[in-house]
Amino acid sequence: MSLFRTKSIEESLAASHEEGHSLRRRLSALDLTVFGIGVIIGAGIFTVTGRAAKDYAGPSIVLSFVLGAVACALAALCYAEFASTVPVSGSAYTFSYATLGEIVAWIIGWDLLLELMLGASVVAQGWSQYLITFLTQVGVTWPASVGPGSHFDLAAFLLVGALAALVAKGIKESLRVNLALVALKLLIVLFVIFAGISFVNTANWSPFIPPSAPGGATASGLTTPLLQVLTGMTPATYGVMGIMAGASIVFFAYIGFDVVATTAEEANNPQRDLPIGIIASLAICTVLYVAVALVLTGMQKYSDIDSKAALATAFTHVGRDGFATLISAGAVAGLTTVVMTLLIGAVRVVFAMSRDRLLPERLSRTSERTGTPISLTLIIGTTVALIASLTPIGKLEEMVNIGTLTAFMLVSLAVPMLRRSRPDLHRSFRVPGSPVVPILSALVCFYLVLNLSIETWIRFIVWMALGFVVYFAYSRHHSRLAGRDEVRQPALDVKGP
Repeated sequence: MSLFRTKSIEESLAASHEEGHSLRRRLSALDLTVFGIGVIIGAGIFTVTGRAAKDYAGPSIVLSFVLGAVACALAALCYAEFASTVPVSGSAYTFSYATLGEIVAWIIGWDLLLELMLGASVVAQGWSQYLITFLTQVGVTWPASVGPGSHFDLAAFLLVGALAALVAKGIKESLRVNLALVALKLLIVLFVIFAGISFVNTANWSPFIPPSAPGGATASGLTTPLLQVLTGMTPATYGVMGIMAGASIVFFAYIGFDVVATTAEEANNPQRDLPIGIIASLAICTVLYVAVALVLTGMQKYSDIDSKAALATAFTHVGRDGFATLISAGAVAGLTTVVMTLLIGAVRVVFAMSRDRLLPERLSRTSERTGTPISLTLIIGTTVALIASLTPIGKLEEMVNIGTLTAFMLVSLAVPMLRRSRPDLHRSFRVPGSPVVPILSALVCFYLVLNLSIETWIRFIVWMALGFVVYFAYSRHHSRLAGRDEVRQPALDVKGP
């Protein structure tokens, strides 16, 4: 049984119509765009921007966001071509299964689980922190024994549990809530931009690119970027290397557009709507990120930024405590949509892997009433709720980045491969400049992933090793393709003369 056996496009499309294992097409281009904005806007603005500006790049964190956006835009074009050509649940996992083979598809699926489940857990903890901040600002005291940093973060647990129940009820119902919260979030982000402009002190932007500083708590030992170790460069923060390292960190802020591709099987017109949803959500969010980063670093010297609640404390710093309360409320709403969207993405990836029998088949069974895999949704929701409430994972954002960047690299490389192996397929959207653009996308992602720390790489290797154990112990032998290969083997004549 070959490790690189592929599942044809026709087989993937046929599986999406299998009774009891199919999803309902209910999403429009607007739904998909809002879906993307719902997950992209939140983590970056409310939890990552401040830390990256203070510890890595200073005001030039704006350039880090631009670099991250370029990397995402290149990858987004590749995702858009694949999603419109193979409109089946599973995103990068499904795409790679048709081009690079089962073992690579498994690696990407395992990466996506890391990205989506860990991402949801990290953001749930950030949501809990902002909720307590908001409650404190309005005079409500939350018990410290079940608050952020305690043995059990009750708020994070309740959030994930409630959202898992909503996702299980139905995709359209989830997106109705998502639409309302995204509208509120965008209003507050625009408020931050326009209200903050009047408090900008341009002196805080000087120097725009702080001079490179050797060593430091953010770049020593296992926290040193792998690229610096491989090239022998002296560990440094700020400067050009700080911009690059910052881009690798704020890349966490952009995860989401790829989650749109996980809902391909639920789009009304995937060939048209998916490219629109993916590219439009990324473009809108990039403009907002750059604007907020400029305002934040202009309101307060980058070295004085509070990395835990950067936007709220920036307005407190200029004497606008009421604005800080409003921003905290926006963060609570904003991070809610992020957690919900990541949960939906995780469920859809595991659904696709289960339907291919790489994971137990019963996980992909859908309800006739809701059209969703209820049992799978509750299992993933419970797992994420426990991780978010019981484990100190707030510093593991880079783990999400490395999983995402790895998936981006493989999807980018798969585009020209599928063009060559299946030129007959109808492609309603085509990456311009292929194969140059997909290869450039893979190279940019590879460069960014090298800027992640050594400890992140060690954790990633451990995670991948665990994935290989699961694959060789279970998935390889239970795969749909394993059954197909067995049928193709010549039958043995066991009868005697």
